[in-house]
Amino acid sequence: MTIAQFLKPKGDKVMWFIILILSLWGLLAVYSSVSWLAYKNKNSTFFYLFQHAFFIFLGFVIMLYIHTIHYKNFMGIARFLLYASYILLVATILFGVTINGAKRWISFGVFTFQSSDFSKVAILLYTIRTLAKYKDNLDDVKKVILPLLGHITLTCLLIAKDNLSTAAVLFATCFLAMFLGRVKVINLLKIGAVYVAICLLFISFLVFVPPSLVKNLGRVGTWQTRIKTFAGNKNNETNVSKNEDNFQANHAKIAIATGGLLGKGPGQSVERNFLPEAYADFIYAIIIEEYGLIFGVIMLIFYLWFMYRTINIIRQAPKAFGALIAVGLSFQLVLQALINMAVAVGLFPVTGLTLPMVSKGGTSLVFTFITLGLIMSVSRHIESEKLDENDEISDSTNNNFITV
Repeated sequence: MTIAQFLKPKGDKVMWFIILILSLWGLLAVYSSVSWLAYKNKNSTFFYLFQHAFFIFLGFVIMLYIHTIHYKNFMGIARFLLYASYILLVATILFGVTINGAKRWISFGVFTFQSSDFSKVAILLYTIRTLAKYKDNLDDVKKVILPLLGHITLTCLLIAKDNLSTAAVLFATCFLAMFLGRVKVINLLKIGAVYVAICLLFISFLVFVPPSLVKNLGRVGTWQTRIKTFAGNKNNETNVSKNEDNFQANHAKIAIATGGLLGKGPGQSVERNFLPEAYADFIYAIIIEEYGLIFGVIMLIFYLWFMYRTINIIRQAPKAFGALIAVGLSFQLVLQALINMAVAVGLFPVTGLTLPMVSKGGTSLVFTFITLGLIMSVSRHIESEKLDENDEISDSTNNNFITV
């Protein structure tokens, strides 16, 4: 990649602008919200500022490089990435590091790696790769749809053990990809009905089963507490007024309420000293406290604007499966952002999902930029090549990648 490509990336300029603004906004927000973390670990807030800036810089470099690679090359190795993700997810379950009660990370000494970040990209690429390969046989439920659903379900189950919210967002994204990939609506409705029924049964189980029976079932007890806390169930054995999730949610509401329309000003947050995850899960509440509700709405508009711009890619190339990559990955990021915001304002139970491009992160932030690189790769190549309406992913054995 040349210096000129770094200085003048191609693709949708509005999307590049949104990525840049949200990343810089996140840098300011993280610096303002890490005071509690700095005090806890006896570090300077500048340490976390430079740490976050480093990961943003690294992510940008990787994103710029990825956006120069044709998205078809990534589709060619989709199956390899999928099976690699299985290995990582199983390794996380067996040997992962437990942080805040969840085993989501693999430690490599100097850094930790969240395997679900890799899996989110891998399964979506595989889903779209399958839809492209069998685009003329999508009515074949037995040979095409069910095997694909098997991979999606297995991936989501492996993630759900310690990260239920991420698994739910991932399944919704793959389901959307199937819809946009022209899987018959009647088949999607049947599939959706089955999964909705299973989800309702599981939620009913969490609501009605005594807490004593699930307290030793890993994260199941946490899910039950969060649902009952959100519903305001005073009969829960855990004191709802004192449990951690309710504590965080209440202080997030205080931050939003005291921020008002115009906010207290950058760096003037009070609730950052009370919210344990002010720099991650609840950074949106801190943003509203400091910048006001008006800027909170502006941030929401930026995410929706980004989604709208990716939808334009499908309008430019309605039959190009690369457009599905862009819309699918964008939907995943935006849906995660919307859930994070909904949690902050009390419209959704506490989930642990971060705000993409804004929340503090390490490898998770880098993978967000990898995802953005794939989206911008599609934007770049669809814009520059004006892909033919009958564009499809080649299964040629002459390429240098592993095929499905």
